[in-house]
Amino acid sequence: MTSIPPYLIPSRSAKRAHYDPAVLHSILDEALVCTISYSVDNMPFMIPTAFVRHENKIYIHGSVGSHFLREIEKGIPVCISVTLIDDLVVAKSAFSHSVNYRSVIIFSKAEKIEDFDLKTAAFEWLTDKMVPGSWEYLRPMKQNEVNKTMALAFCIDEASAKIRTGMPKDEPEDLELPIWSGLIPVSAKKQAPVPDESSAGIPLPKHLRY
Repeated sequence: MTSIPPYLIPSRSAKRAHYDPAVLHSILDEALVCTISYSVDNMPFMIPTAFVRHENKIYIHGSVGSHFLREIEKGIPVCISVTLIDDLVVAKSAFSHSVNYRSVIIFSKAEKIEDFDLKTAAFEWLTDKMVPGSWEYLRPMKQNEVNKTMALAFCIDEASAKIRTGMPKDEPEDLELPIWSGLIPVSAKKQAPVPDESSAGIPLPKHLRY
């Protein structure tokens, strides 16, 4: 970005804003789900969906019959958001409670992926993001499966991150109160895989051994 559009500058806590692509990419690469918001006939819509970043674009996919995808593939403006929660910030007063977070907002338009090889590659990127190492292990996608699935890309040129870190910011007069304050870390982590009936007796593959 050579200049920052006004709508990417937060109205509050602007010092928490970040525009460095490396910061944006690190958040997008960690998050598994984004929310895509758009408007049709003056009605607001927002859809959560899995996504993957590759270079300077993010990719989503879904059924070619999806009303949601058919609307945004027309190139209407969308706002894409991602949020990661790191800590609950517990202060000495409810007023000063907060959350440590990392978030990204993207303003973009959809680009429909027509090229078969690029579409297949996007499926591979997303599959290996969700379950690293699984693409080569799985049964290969069939051509008709690729054809039945729509892939859309969104350029992330117009994007900003916002990050809050650190301890509570209590009012000076509250600091001596005998009330506990600090951080409660919040983390999302993968648990031990649970096999379905058809997988009974099949050894857990190496890429699923967390």
